[in-house]
Amino acid sequence: MLQEEPDLSLVIAQIVQKLKGSSLYAQLERQAWTSLQRPEIKLESLKEDIKEFFKISGWEKKLQNAVYSELSVSPLPSHPAAPPEHLKEPLVYMRKAQGSWEKRILKSLNSMCTELSIPLARKRPVGEQKELLNKWNEMGTDEPDLSLFRPVYAPKDFLEVLINLRNPNYENGDSLSFRTHLGLIQVPLKVKDIPELKECFVELGLSTGQLGIDDSTQVPPELFENEHVRIGQKVLAEQDSAAAQQYVRQGSPTALRAELWALILNVSSQPEDILYYEQLKTNVIQHDLLVDSLIYKDVKLTASNDDYYFVFEDYLYQVLLCFSRDTTVLGHFAYNSASPPKSYIRGKLGLEEYAVFYPPNVAPLCFLYHEPSKLYQIFREMYVRFFFRLHSISSHPSGIVSLCLLFETLLQTYLPQLFYHLREIGAQPLRISFKWMVRAFSGYLATDQLLLLWDRILGYNSLEILAVLAAAVFAFRAVNLMEVTSLAAAEAVLADLSTLKVMPLLQIFLFATVT
Repeated sequence: MLQEEPDLSLVIAQIVQKLKGSSLYAQLERQAWTSLQRPEIKLESLKEDIKEFFKISGWEKKLQNAVYSELSVSPLPSHPAAPPEHLKEPLVYMRKAQGSWEKRILKSLNSMCTELSIPLARKRPVGEQKELLNKWNEMGTDEPDLSLFRPVYAPKDFLEVLINLRNPNYENGDSLSFRTHLGLIQVPLKVKDIPELKECFVELGLSTGQLGIDDSTQVPPELFENEHVRIGQKVLAEQDSAAAQQYVRQGSPTALRAELWALILNVSSQPEDILYYEQLKTNVIQHDLLVDSLIYKDVKLTASNDDYYFVFEDYLYQVLLCFSRDTTVLGHFAYNSASPPKSYIRGKLGLEEYAVFYPPNVAPLCFLYHEPSKLYQIFREMYVRFFFRLHSISSHPSGIVSLCLLFETLLQTYLPQLFYHLREIGAQPLRISFKWMVRAFSGYLATDQLLLLWDRILGYNSLEILAVLAAAVFAFRAVNLMEVTSLAAAEAVLADLSTLKVMPLLQIFLFATVT
């Protein structure tokens, strides 16, 4: 207990410090001063009376949700003597690999600037600003010539970097527990086995009611759904983030999902949030960044050609262009192994006071949020909580390296014949599943199934379920995959995931697998 107490005080101090800089703190302070005018507030019991006022008026619940949100996002404080980089990533070789990857991306950006004679950033001429403002809500109709712009990197490039990761402490020795791993990922990280995953995802058990399961033998689907909706409405009425997070582990009803996700992520459309979004929009109008063209090209190549998402093309441009200007996103680099790319004002190379930061899948969220500022806030929170981990090299359990290793370990352990067969024909399973995981299955699953999957990401505050689902897909198609004789044939078997039902796949793989 003696060891735990200082740790708890560090956590409290960290959260208090974070909240002091928030708009909620200013609102609470204002409410406390206002409450002094109320007749029920007595001087002799001032502290207790104000606490009671906060409880009755709902401000206590807002404070609880803010604290819960901080606990969900921020890492636990490390030892006071630990260097700051340990908070970002404790393993030195992971930090070095991430640093090398960032240099490679920045080099690609800079070489593109040089080749095309385009600056990283420029102020738009007044005429161009007016034109962009006029077509803000119909940017999808714009057809700029992007043929000379190339993607900074493809998923397969990133995968090659992960495949070449090595822990130098294991180079000359032979880790007894790791030498039998025959997958592409060769770093000794601890990942869960199926018994541990069962314990972690206990609410996905076969005897527990789930949205997304049509043939439950315990309770007729319509009865479960009606009761689940009733409980969901109660959770929303209580405005409790922790209860909402627990609730969506069994799936979120379509009609309640937008509000539940906003509650879990502690997002509310306050006037200052709408104003901040408008400021970001103004920044987009005034300044042209190189990444704008890359965003345009990415959306044109993906969402614009997608049967589900093409209708949201304008929303995608708005949100992603604003996101590339949002400096509050830089806060997540305190616990991200990555660092924001830096550029320098011309002629001031290397002088830190002249350094400017050049910041970094939103489409499925467009089905839930049609108000741009709310859509933007939800996307930003999803990114800084979860999705950044899919694009940076780290040892975190939800990081892409751990997800790849978890996927390969599950397949090798529980479907050894399939794993060895695919490996022998040169069709390492990870080469197929990597693109699913790095995009959190966006663009591969039908939208209703994708949202059910993301319910569980939010509910368990973890991305590990992506690796479990990837393994479950291979298990589901195992019979066909055992007959293929090449990587191309294996990819053809797994080319279309749009008809898959996520929840039955996960349940069968986790709870019907012999362990």
